[in-house]
Amino acid sequence: MAGPTGHGRSLGAALNDLLHSQVTPRHRLSTYTAQHWHAQLSQLTGTHRGHQALADAGLNVTTKTLINWLSDPEYSIRRSYIDLIHTAYENTAIVPADPVPDHVRNGQFEISGIVKTGDDERERGTRRAAPLRIDASRGNWEAIEELWRSGELSDDAFEDHFVDDIIVADIGEGTDGWEFGGSTYSVELR
Repeated sequence: MAGPTGHGRSLGAALNDLLHSQVTPRHRLSTYTAQHWHAQLSQLTGTHRGHQALADAGLNVTTKTLINWLSDPEYSIRRSYIDLIHTAYENTAIVPADPVPDHVRNGQFEISGIVKTGDDERERGTRRAAPLRIDASRGNWEAIEELWRSGELSDDAFEDHFVDDIIVADIGEGTDGWEFGGSTYSVELR
């Protein structure tokens, strides 16, 4: 029985496709589109989460001051307060990514596509050559997790870290490193 599969024009793209099918990435809530500090503050003060974000950002003003600000969109406030409101708004608007699940971090990966190590270059995952099988549980997922949570896990970064931190940890450096120079890859999680 086949497991979840990711496809892409590079190994990193296939890995990202697979990961996106298994877990919710960091994203921006569509309800947070206000640009002006007053509209942002109005939206933030309407929820407990928004009040907490203001406190976490360091906005420390009296209730009277807050009421004055909310009652007049043209109220003149310091730039530093506007920056704190904006920071709180952005922090509330962004939903952090779910963590990479254990079944992915501890899974068995089967990589199909052009794989090269030293002089050995072949298309894996065909009748002539089995997929490259990787036991991901032996790897170090820390850098991948950090980039994933921050929303900065690009295809190139995923591929680099997967090779260095997962493949090498499982099967070693290869004859002369690992290269994935093909134009299409699939990655199956088992």
